[in-house]
Amino acid sequence: MPIFTVSGDQLLPVEYENFSLEKDLQNLIEGNLGTVFNCRLVATEFSTGALHAGRIDSLALSEENSPVIIEYKKVESSELINQSLFYLHWIQDHKGDFEIAAQKAFGSEVVVDWSDVRVICIAPSYKKYDLHAVRVMGANIELWKYRLFSNDTLYIEKIFHSTETTQSSEPVSAKNPVMVQAGKKAAIARANGSYTVEEHLDGKPKSVQALMHAVREFVAGLDPAIEEVPKKFYIAYKATQNIVCMEAKNKSVKLFLKLKPSDVLEPPATYRDVSRIGHYGTGDVEFTLTTKDDFEAVKQYIEQAYRKVGG
Repeated sequence: MPIFTVSGDQLLPVEYENFSLEKDLQNLIEGNLGTVFNCRLVATEFSTGALHAGRIDSLALSEENSPVIIEYKKVESSELINQSLFYLHWIQDHKGDFEIAAQKAFGSEVVVDWSDVRVICIAPSYKKYDLHAVRVMGANIELWKYRLFSNDTLYIEKIFHSTETTQSSEPVSAKNPVMVQAGKKAAIARANGSYTVEEHLDGKPKSVQALMHAVREFVAGLDPAIEEVPKKFYIAYKATQNIVCMEAKNKSVKLFLKLKPSDVLEPPATYRDVSRIGHYGTGDVEFTLTTKDDFEAVKQYIEQAYRKVGG
């Protein structure tokens, strides 16, 4: 992934560098968890106890209050994936330990959602054998690759999420490849969570269902890396973090976007500032859709939210 600086009509390559210490990478990510993964740091170097004799590099809480485990390596290493799997199994058997740590960090009112434990590995590269291993093991693990450049630029890219190999069994129209992709992502979510897209569609009027499908198609078309994640009260569409959350009502569809109210310069009539109003979906901007014209007016803001999250 070479990058270049533009000098007049010339492209000048920027050299790769690396962190002096692995801890430097960890400190940088931990200090910017909200920016990179929209997570809150629960603990650093979290001990798994004398019996298991391990230390989880970073423990965090996602925007939806689910546990996040992050492990780092500044060199290519299979040990990273093995450690991450060990800690994934450990935390599933020690939920109380995590919940105590989360409540200590953010207060006793924190309620942890265990339906989607996230494991993130960050390294400069991975061996082909490791990529194959995570494909077949079935664990919910993400592989992220980073590059540090001499101009103080850090590039981070998700290169693998183990659920991506899950195949969809639902009938989806082959005439629309975007909807095929959306259907596959729905199957992924069903295989790894407690809720389904169909549960959100069930019993809703055809007009509402049509709006929901239009939203799914549009958001899926922004970037193949966007995941569709059904939750109890809404459906989230996320890259590194949630971009838009869709909540189905009996007569309308509500969209919550990852924007600040100040980002909506010419709000349509369907807009509402919910930064100080309790709601299920993540985001401070709400749009209530009842017609396709309503949705057309909101598309520009969905694209804006996608760009702000960083794709």
